[in-house]
Amino acid sequence: MTTTVAVVGATGRMGQLITQIVEASSEFELVASLDSKDELSDMLDADIAVDVTLPAVSQGVVEYAVAHGMNVLVGTSGWTGERIQGLERRITGNLAVGVVIIPNFSVGSVLATSFAQMAARFYDSIEIVEAHGATKIDSPSGTAVRTAELMSQARGTRGPVQAPHTDQRARGQQVASIPVHSLRMQGVVAKQDVVFGGNGEVLTISHDTLAPSAYEAGILLALRATRDARGVVVGLDRLIDLDGSRERAAQAADAAAATTGPVDDGGPSGQAATVTSA
Repeated sequence: MTTTVAVVGATGRMGQLITQIVEASSEFELVASLDSKDELSDMLDADIAVDVTLPAVSQGVVEYAVAHGMNVLVGTSGWTGERIQGLERRITGNLAVGVVIIPNFSVGSVLATSFAQMAARFYDSIEIVEAHGATKIDSPSGTAVRTAELMSQARGTRGPVQAPHTDQRARGQQVASIPVHSLRMQGVVAKQDVVFGGNGEVLTISHDTLAPSAYEAGILLALRATRDARGVVVGLDRLIDLDGSRERAAQAADAAAATTGPVDDGGPSGQAATVTSA
């Protein structure tokens, strides 16, 4: 059965990309494309709404959709932990709606954040440098904020990182005690470096988005998840098998049934990720 979709913020770069993906998919049908001149009521004929607007607008779009019983996929930056908690409180007990919030649709970016979360337990000197195109309004990026928050959680009893001289503006904005430095410039799609300093070494976890095609696999995955979502789901990492547990369970089930499943030889395109140590 085809799922109908309304894209709110359809004229932006991400909105245009999602529109193209929906139109090319046999699983979904585009029934509404909204920009700033349209009424939110124009999206009510769709099964799910996709919000790719602006940080100042996004919360209102999501609240309107949820109030009308629609599931929502959020690809807009600016959803801080505090804002997400507020949304969770508002829809607690409402088993009919779901909101999927994706700070970054790139599979490679999600993996890089996961690696950074793992490394954060072993280093006390950590900083993030992120870069996006000159037209990106918000900073730090949603990806940088989520990376910092996840690293802070992973550190547990180690507490805040060591970040000297943060009273100086050039030292960046602290997110969960971690300094974040934002670049907004021409020629950049998206890039993030998480730098860890240790005794006699530096570890850098770097991800570069080279083309918008890097987001395509993640967008389709998120659309499918939004269709059946309940409650609030944050991050593409919640939708993919990061630790391999689902694959192992599937293999065990296949072995028990003496059957084999299809093998996917493909991988995400349009991106590059590196982990370097110096």
